[in-house]
Amino acid sequence: MVAAEDTRRTKHLLDHFQIGTKLMSYHAFNEHRKTSEIIGMVREGRSVAMVSDAGTPGIADPGFLLAREARKEGIEPIVIPGVSSLTFTVTAAGLPCEKFAFYGFLPVKSGRRLAALRAIAAEDKSVLLFESPHRIAKLLNEIVSEIGPGVPLAIIREATKIHEEVLRGTAAELRESCEGRNWKGEIVVMLSSQTEEIIENQDDSEGCNFGNEA
Repeated sequence: MVAAEDTRRTKHLLDHFQIGTKLMSYHAFNEHRKTSEIIGMVREGRSVAMVSDAGTPGIADPGFLLAREARKEGIEPIVIPGVSSLTFTVTAAGLPCEKFAFYGFLPVKSGRRLAALRAIAAEDKSVLLFESPHRIAKLLNEIVSEIGPGVPLAIIREATKIHEEVLRGTAAELRESCEGRNWKGEIVVMLSSQTEEIIENQDDSEGCNFGNEA
């Protein structure tokens, strides 16, 4: 059995490789109900694969609940890492990445969202966020007003896909250059609370080192 976040998407993949394994849906709206069903299948001796639409299950995608409950039942999940927009962004953003924090999707409600932004502003490390294309313009405005117009920023859109795009600049620069843009696709934002001058003067060990160590 293949438990898929979207059976329609996964069916295209299975059909391409002529795999006839049966599909069942497993997503954010039914995972609590389906988790016990899947664990029951495994206890009966069946093998179940869990896949998400894109990226790695469990990282802002279904998967955490199933893995946790499986371990409680003495079932150890076999993890097969896939492409992750999170790790892609750490490498592609060009920002300090020795230490970073992942905040997932920010809350939608204004009070909780503001609190999250202020927590990000206080971080002493780079921060990664997922954001909806419908709210990215709002997020850029919030970063400028709550964290600062000069904060170094990278926006990664559709990582590893046909329309992949990497945008870099300060929060103010990207807000201006992207004003009125019709955003589409999956978006990751990485920002650093440090100024560009500080980043440029950092020791190599503070960022991603692509050279050979002596």
